Amino acid sequence: MPPHPSSSVQQAREALAGRLRELRREAGISGRELSVRLRWSDSKVSRIGNAKTPPSDADIRAWCRACGADDQAPDLIAANRQSADAHIQWKRLQRGGLRHVQGSTESLYRRTRLFRVYVSDVIPGFLQTPGYATALLSSIADFRGTPDDVTEAVNVRMRRNAVLNNAAHRFSFVLEESVLRYRLCTVETMAAQLGHLLAVMDLQNVAVGIVPFSSQRTVWPMPTFTIFDETRVHADTLDAASTLTQPSQVDLYARAFDRLSQGSARGAAARSLVTSALSSLD
Repeated sequence: MPPHPSSSVQQAREALAGRLRELRREAGISGRELSVRLRWSDSKVSRIGNAKTPPSDADIRAWCRACGADDQAPDLIAANRQSADAHIQWKRLQRGGLRHVQGSTESLYRRTRLFRVYVSDVIPGFLQTPGYATALLSSIADFRGTPDDVTEAVNVRMRRNAVLNNAAHRFSFVLEESVLRYRLCTVETMAAQLGHLLAVMDLQNVAVGIVPFSSQRTVWPMPTFTIFDETRVHADTLDAASTLTQPSQVDLYARAFDRLSQGSARGAAARSLVTSALSSLD
């Protein structure tokens, strides 16, 4: 099989193959001995171990079992499934316009019960007003050079965000204070957005923490991410949307969220930070 056209996917495949080779070496067995234990051909062991052929879930379980490392199988299986879609290029996601991107997560939002969202750059999509979302998505469409369907994309985002008013879903947000200060829209639009944020903070199923500029940090500011229940993380960068499903990855982001949450202001202190940002608008 030739290398995958996406370098990110190929790197993920090679990393998985490397982990499988390490398990074999740690077990002290050769490739030949592994093929005998598994009743596989030598070439199959070689192809999987050198990222020439992606293994099936059953292949990974068998490999781990033969190496006495059954406990490693869940992470490796998740990594295998993730390698093809973990790094979806934004250009491919957005080539048909932003509306598709907004609508692609609606079913995920409906079935998730606990959302944990950390943001360091913009107001979280869940909490955006139509005006703020329009300004933000317009700047994204302009930067990316995608079709201008911002109005439709905003409508989809607002419809998707109705989940916020469903008490069956719980939300925990941690925002850097800088999010309240960045000017991505007009003063009037930002004032409305901050006012909306104050109103949302009163919802029973919503918890909002804000990390003040002045706080003594135990963890550094990091790129935005969202944790869906205990099973999935979306972590976005400039060039890719990463979907992470390995249990160890989800646990890593959950621990980061807990640390960031511990350093955040809540209740009256958080509201004070928002009102301070509001009063600074001119």
